[in-house]
Amino acid sequence: MPDSRSISDAPFGPPASADLAVFDVALEPQGPAFLAGPDESILDAALRQGVALSYGCRNGACGACRGRVVAGRVHLPEGAGLRGLTEREVRAGWTLLCQARASSDLRIAARADGAGDGVRTLPARVASRTRLAHDVMELRLQLPPTERLRYRAGQYVDILLRDGRRRAFSLANCPADDALLVLHIRHVPGGTFSGHVFEDLEERSLLRLQGPLGSFYLRTESDCPVVFLAGGTGFAPVKAIIENALLAPLRREMHLYWGVRSERDLYLGDLPRAWARAHSRLQFVPVLSEPEPESGWSGRTGFVHEAVLADFPDLSGHEVYASGPPPMVTAARELFPEHGLDLERLFFDSFDYAYETGHDG
Repeated sequence: MPDSRSISDAPFGPPASADLAVFDVALEPQGPAFLAGPDESILDAALRQGVALSYGCRNGACGACRGRVVAGRVHLPEGAGLRGLTEREVRAGWTLLCQARASSDLRIAARADGAGDGVRTLPARVASRTRLAHDVMELRLQLPPTERLRYRAGQYVDILLRDGRRRAFSLANCPADDALLVLHIRHVPGGTFSGHVFEDLEERSLLRLQGPLGSFYLRTESDCPVVFLAGGTGFAPVKAIIENALLAPLRREMHLYWGVRSERDLYLGDLPRAWARAHSRLQFVPVLSEPEPESGWSGRTGFVHEAVLADFPDLSGHEVYASGPPPMVTAARELFPEHGLDLERLFFDSFDYAYETGHDG
């Protein structure tokens, strides 16, 4: 795992003098700006002042809070590292805002999360539970009649548990269809919350959620072709993004690659096939890593990121949105830049909070 202090050309330096009160931190390209002390993480400083930056595990593992240092210097406290970044990303000036501290005034390329009303905590009642596959449950949540959660397609919410823990789930429906909030929940063996959802969660049960969170949403200022890379229930945020994009007058070319183990894991497979039939600008490629011999599968096989590279050996001029298991997202982050993808055009939602922090999905 990369450790910033061993890379000489990264924007890291020694800690600032303790008698320096605060530094100015400006987010690019659209702001806002806030103040950060030398002994607090940039993420903590932002959240303290109401700036909703994207984050996940808060221990440097997931990479959700990454930002690129455009100007200025940062430092890491003793024992901290950048496990959630690749070596290439660190060399290119990226850091993790949950770990980095300001050593000077800073300009950082990162986006605030909030959409519309910003991050809110709301009650939600279980409207329905529908099993989509042997290990995937669709959970539909009803907010109070006077409330709406304003979010960008692709963002997620945290379910707040009674013991103070959180479970992060992407919203699978686009904002234009927000009467109910839709989650795709995979059953994790031994998982406390996912087990509850599958075994004994009842309709009309009351939950608490916080959101919207995350910076995994389509950048509409660009018109370059888009490659979506989804693994397992990483299809959920991609589904929301694509449904939202198909409602807009955008004419961008879109390619969806969805990787699962076997054909039964394509839990809504007919939906992207219907999109592709109805919209010539969208192509759908399902990829199975372990197809069952008796299924007669004649489509693509192997790892889904390898299927993308086989079809797009040159990714320059593209945007890539990757969502799903950590190994898939890590492979994309490590290999796609070698095929011409600009790191500034790689956006990801790694479903690794559960693995790194003890959460169970």
